[in-house]
Amino acid sequence: MDYFDSHCHLDPMRYGEDLPDILARARAVGVSGMTVIGTRAADSEAAAELASREPGLIAAAGIHPNDVAEIDADEWDRITRLVASGRVAAIGETGLDWYRQEAPQEVQRDFFDRHIRMAQKLALPLVVHSRNSTSDCLSMLREAMVRGPLVAVLHSFTGTAAEAAEAVELGCMIGFAGMVTFRSSAALREVAIAVPADHLLIETDSPFLSPEPLRGRRNEPAHLVHTARCLAIARGESLEKCAATTTANARRLFLRR
Repeated sequence: MDYFDSHCHLDPMRYGEDLPDILARARAVGVSGMTVIGTRAADSEAAAELASREPGLIAAAGIHPNDVAEIDADEWDRITRLVASGRVAAIGETGLDWYRQEAPQEVQRDFFDRHIRMAQKLALPLVVHSRNSTSDCLSMLREAMVRGPLVAVLHSFTGTAAEAAEAVELGCMIGFAGMVTFRSSAALREVAIAVPADHLLIETDSPFLSPEPLRGRRNEPAHLVHTARCLAIARGESLEKCAATTTANARRLFLRR
């Protein structure tokens, strides 16, 4: 089977000398595609460098909403230059975080808007972080779509069924991470069941959010198979179908094929 991890953080700063083994384990279980996500200028640049030399990897560049109040003066310019270089396939991760709120809401909104406009200008997909803020993220996306086309993915989705339906109505993709496998996540699995197949993505958010039965361990793309299996069972379909559908969706979103 062929899997695509639509959201992972794989720069050497997080995995160090283990990174070659991490990639080898992922490929051994069929994870042939990975979108490596940036959260600051340095790891966005590292993601682009990694993607340039590793087959099947693509990069996204952005500044995480929890970091936007503490970035260096030139960080946004570095992101802009990196994106303009054509070395990344998506913008993000960006969005709003009303759970931690490590940056003022108005600053988060300002940087989310900057990322949105960049994605629209360059016709690149947008990777959205929406922790405890799904409704407000959707409101900003809806407003932006009045200006012009925009394709976004709500990554590591934990919103309600109504919010998922609104996201689908806006044309957004919805990514499910290890949380959907947790024993306490029956409601989230019900949301995943209702998402149309052509809007569904799977991800690890490595090194975070390890799925059952690996909770408590450092996550990695090879663990994507557990999330895929959980979703396949919940949706009443074969693992092969879940893998094929989500991989095709990721390739259509990030690789335009």
